[in-house]
Amino acid sequence: MAKRLKGSLKNIQFQLSVPGDKSISHRAIIMGSIAEGMTKVTGFLRSEDCLNTLQIMRQLGVEIDDDGDTVIIHGKGIKQLQEPGKPLYAGNSGTTMRLLSGLLAGQNFKSTLIGDESLSQRPMDRIINPLKSMGANIQGFANTTLPPLIIEPVEKLKAIKYEMPVASAQVKSAILLAGLLSEGVTTIIEKETTRNHTEEMLEQFGVSLNIKGKTIMLEGGQQLIGQDIDVPGDISSAAYFIAAGLLLPNSNIEIKNVGINNTRSGILDVVKAMGGKVFVNILPNHYSADISIETSQLLSTSISGSIIPRLIDEIPVIALLATQAQGTTIIKDAHELRVKETDRIQAVAKELRKMNANIEETHDGLIIHGSTPLKGAKVNSYGDHRIGMMLQIAGLLIPANETIELEDADCVNISYPTFFDEIERMSQTEKTDKN
Repeated sequence: MAKRLKGSLKNIQFQLSVPGDKSISHRAIIMGSIAEGMTKVTGFLRSEDCLNTLQIMRQLGVEIDDDGDTVIIHGKGIKQLQEPGKPLYAGNSGTTMRLLSGLLAGQNFKSTLIGDESLSQRPMDRIINPLKSMGANIQGFANTTLPPLIIEPVEKLKAIKYEMPVASAQVKSAILLAGLLSEGVTTIIEKETTRNHTEEMLEQFGVSLNIKGKTIMLEGGQQLIGQDIDVPGDISSAAYFIAAGLLLPNSNIEIKNVGINNTRSGILDVVKAMGGKVFVNILPNHYSADISIETSQLLSTSISGSIIPRLIDEIPVIALLATQAQGTTIIKDAHELRVKETDRIQAVAKELRKMNANIEETHDGLIIHGSTPLKGAKVNSYGDHRIGMMLQIAGLLIPANETIELEDADCVNISYPTFFDEIERMSQTEKTDKN
């Protein structure tokens, strides 16, 4: 579906809460399902991706109740899952497919993981290879590394020592889940530190890990115990409103209860380096915060190296910020963006150029020359929720007499079903100067 958007917002005074963290929501459903006893999840993100994970666990025999506010999971234990009667549909979610590949690799039944058209084009060799080295019988479609993934039962998995060739929390998580069903101690050595939600949640569910720097060790055979999980707001979803608060003239936006896990909060560091007025009030739970943002004159910056995994999903909206910053911003070491829901490096450069941005694509990132006024255009999300939401925020900056037409706007439902509703609610807070 195409969506026509109007721009030129200013004088915004707005407060909101963003939906629950997508990464944590996935993991809460998976770990609650393989735990002994009951797990209660509040703040669960009811997006297409997370609901696909929930439905798959139901297909694996787990009883899950959802009243719209709280998800109650009646855990079966890691070895009591049931053979599904049909393929397991992950939709657009690489997280679902990759994490569950690790969990299913050690089960005593056959399973098949399938995805939508986009996910079916995403290579899965980065999980197939380490899982095979653990003894898993897993292969892609027609002897390729593409989904569907077919996983046959094996007698047992064995622990491995694995040096990660790429920085990927999904691959790390798949190996850890397989490690629970393996004999011996599984050791993972990360290339760069990636989001650590899996490690934190495993420990919350009673699993003992030995973590030293970038090395993670897990002994197989441990059992998870049901827990209460409160999912904070997703900082990746908050990023679009952080950008809006920085870029819309004479505006102030406050975002309540946002998760600020250090492995995910790189965007806050970048915004501060660009001179952005962002204020973080850490809440008593110490893992979430209220974030306030004020209109700011931004400066260019350089982004590379170890910070990239901490903001990989926010790079499209950071690129938008850079189009409005003084000077030239350089983003490097972001090869991972080439194999997301779409080639995000190419998509960001192509679509923002349509709106008059001065932006160059490199093999592993972007060079953005600012400050450039944006203009209306017909743009495309390529079915990628993060590209679609970034382009909507860009559309708020165009002149009042122009419009932006966003193709495939519905893709935002993958992670933020109420996104456009929040944009409309925000636009209604615009204060008009009557003098």
